[in-house]
Formats: sequence, C-alpha cells, structure tokens
Amino acid sequence: MSMKYFIIVPEIADKIEEEWAQCLKQIINFRVAGYQLIKMNVFTDLPDYETFIRVNRKIGETIIDALGDECPVFNVTAHPPEPPWKVTIEAGYLKVDSSEIIRKKWNTIPYVVRVSHLGKELWAGGMGTGFFPYDTRKAAGEAFCQMKGILDAEQMSFDHLVRQWNYIGNILEVKNGVQNYQIFNKVRGEYYQKYRSIQSYPAATGVGMKHGGVQLDFYGIKPEQSVKLFPVDNPDQIKPYSYGQQVLKGIQDGGQRKKQPPQFERAVLLVDKLIATLYVSGTASIIGQDTIGIEDIDNQTSVTIENVGKLYDLNRLNRLMGNSETSTGKLSMLRVYIKDQDYFVKVKQICEECFPGVPVSYIETDLCRDNLLVEMEAEFSIDILK
Repeated sequence: MSMKYFIIVPEIADKIEEEWAQCLKQIINFRVAGYQLIKMNVFTDLPDYETFIRVNRKIGETIIDALGDECPVFNVTAHPPEPPWKVTIEAGYLKVDSSEIIRKKWNTIPYVVRVSHLGKELWAGGMGTGFFPYDTRKAAGEAFCQMKGILDAEQMSFDHLVRQWNYIGNILEVKNGVQNYQIFNKVRGEYYQKYRSIQSYPAATGVGMKHGGVQLDFYGIKPEQSVKLFPVDNPDQIKPYSYGQQVLKGIQDGGQRKKQPPQFERAVLLVDKLIATLYVSGTASIIGQDTIGIEDIDNQTSVTIENVGKLYDLNRLNRLMGNSETSTGKLSMLRVYIKDQDYFVKVKQICEECFPGVPVSYIETDLCRDNLLVEMEAEFSIDILK
C-alpha cells in the first residue's frame, strides 16, 4: 500500500470554527497527482464534552457537504494539537494505480474500500463517537459493535484487522478500583475472543482522550494469496499481551481472576511482491515491561525513538521477509502523543533532529500509564529488492 501523509494547520490562530474553516479550505483545494484523500484525523482543543460533541458534529457535516462523493474516512477527537492551534488535520492520501476505490456509509459513518491486487482493503473511523461518555464499558461495547457492523457489511471479520486506533476518554481514571483502560482492554478481549480466530493481533494504539467515551479507527485487509502479514516484535520489549499483572492498574474487573493485558502487536508488516508497509503501534519508553526515564522527558523521548527504530530496522525486516538483499525504506508518517503541553517544544526539537522531512502530528493526551510522558506511532514504507 502506498500512502502519503500531510499535516494541515490553520493559516491564522483564531476561534476553532474559523481555524476549522481555514483547514477545510486547504483540504478542498489540495490535490496530489495520482492519489486520493481517504483518511482524515481531526485533532481539536475544546473545553468540555458538550462543546466537543457540538463541534464534532458540525465538523463532520461540513466534511460530508464539502467533499461529497470524495468524502474520506474521518474521526474528530478531543486531542489538543500543537500550540497555538485549536484544530489540525492529519490527512492520508492513497495511491490510486489501477485499483478501484469505493466510498460507502454504514448508518452515518463514512468508510472506504479499495479492491486491488492486494485484496480488499477497508478503512473506517469514528466508531463510538457520542455514545456513553460516562460509562467506558458501554462506550467501548458500542464502538466495537459499530466496528463489527462495518466489517460484516463488507463480508470481513476481526481476523482481517491490521491496524487499530483506540481513543479512551479519561483513560487513567479509576472508579471503584477499576481503571478505564482496563475496562477497555476487557471489552476488546471479549470481542477478540468471540470474533477473532487467528493467534496474532493487530498493530494498535491505545491512548487517552479529553472528555468521555471511546472512539475507534481501523484498517483491515482480506488479502490475496500473494500478500503476507507478519507480527513484528521489539527484542527489548515484552509482548503487550504477555504483561504481568503488576503493571496493570486497578483491581480485577467483574470477578475475573486476572486483569486483561492489552492485546496488540508491537508492529504488523504487510508484504506484497515489491512493496511492504510496516504499521508501528503506539510505542513508549518501555524496556521489558517497565517504564524507563520516569519524570524525564528527554530520556523518555530518546528511548521511545530507539524503540520505534528497532521495529523498522531493515535488517530484521528483511530476515522476516526472507530477502537476501537490503530493501530500502522510509517513514511515511509519525504521530507523537505528549502528556503535557509543557513538553511540546522539547519533544518536537528532538523529533525534528531525528526525523527530518517526515510529516509529524504532535497532540496532547494522557497515555496508558500515568508515568509515561510521550508515545509515538509510525508507518514505514519499504521497496523490496529481490
């Protein structure tokens, strides 16, 4: 799969409605030869849940009205972007080639299907938006139910998930001894156990979101026989689904004997004959299963970058693909989640030195552990040399 990413920011800092109008105008006028806009993540800074839902709906309506038959998958999340902006867009453009791109709706949710030599690919976003802001269990259940509805509509299943994004409102909040993130993990585990039959998991990000609720995005593929999928590990990290109980916060939920670890791979590699794409999950300053550099943003940023780099190390990926020669690759995008606005300048400085020319989104959010300060995800494109 060939994707290009662009970060769209307002031209002038203003109220969020005016900033959004500026960004949308840029999207309408922006063209990439040979590519189509298929995915938009809109990051917003809004003061409360009621305002977020109102603005979220307005943004969604204007996207659908403005882009019409070319409407992409989109999700509007409560993630304050890099100052001074109140809204930014991460836009993903897909290379068309000879493939067929079909834009559809499930209920009110736009989604995109591509049929090509790779197989049938599916992108969807914003599942769960606006449901049960004060009940994480119900919110997660609704989001996964919507995900299943879209997969069912395309005769696909949870086995076809390759990349998943999980945005959990007030992720670190504990009620009656149970943490919201652990509630989410339990619901995810229930859906995977019921509807996923293969042993590996998708690549995934699980981060917080200001205000309540759960929102999901995903990419899936029903692959042709020529396409292979490989889970990719970091040799210095324990698999997330093998975490010990001591690093999972809160008490056991619902009378269960054990808390549910997060079920995702560190990365997933999708390989065709000549190209490959590596989907790097949300990655933080963790070695083994322990947080490194507590209260040290410089150290955590450096360790996180090292962990991301180990996942897209071409020598390891070539061995995994069975290639005898070195392929070439590059980062297509990077998204950086930062716990506190005070860290933005430092983190951005380090990232710009390490990833020159790479499209990067910087957004504020709580992470899945209260001692984590920064998390990164990435997409890495590979040209295979046989």
